[in-house]
Amino acid sequence: MNPIRIVEYEPRFQPYFEAFNRVWIEEWFHMEPVDEWVLQNPEKAIIEPGGAILIAEYEGEPAGAVGLRKQTDNSFEFTKMAVGEQFRRKGIARLLCLASFKKAAELGADEIILYSNTKNAGAILLYEKLGFQHLPVEPGVYERANVKMRISIEDAISLVASEQNFSTIYKPSLCSQ
Repeated sequence: MNPIRIVEYEPRFQPYFEAFNRVWIEEWFHMEPVDEWVLQNPEKAIIEPGGAILIAEYEGEPAGAVGLRKQTDNSFEFTKMAVGEQFRRKGIARLLCLASFKKAAELGADEIILYSNTKNAGAILLYEKLGFQHLPVEPGVYERANVKMRISIEDAISLVASEQNFSTIYKPSLCSQ
């Protein structure tokens, strides 16, 4: 049995969502006011406006997180993706990506966008392998963003469908939301 399970956010996960994301933001950048607000208020910042947050558990312990922030009726930003340091190199980031694709489709997305920085080369490589395409970065989104990427929901769902055993890891019916 796979030790990784993806579940939907519950308020008890807020400290993990914040801690996992603070590590990479503070290591490479600085906390922007929008980061502070989103990490401390994920329900108001991401879920209530129509988005979602998914949590990865490894052997029952919170191990990573990702948010889908609604941009428009059919566009979601893949945001605040992080895996705890002790859980890295176990395939959790990839599974969070796949689960977020499925969740975005459930929410009515036509596309998923993300912002990143070239300092996070490992994440960008993962996103490229998953099919995200580079786009020009518009000014004023995040101070640190020098990478913008997009994947169509059709391409994302095709990838999810090709993954064996994915349905044993992420089952929306098991989720609390």
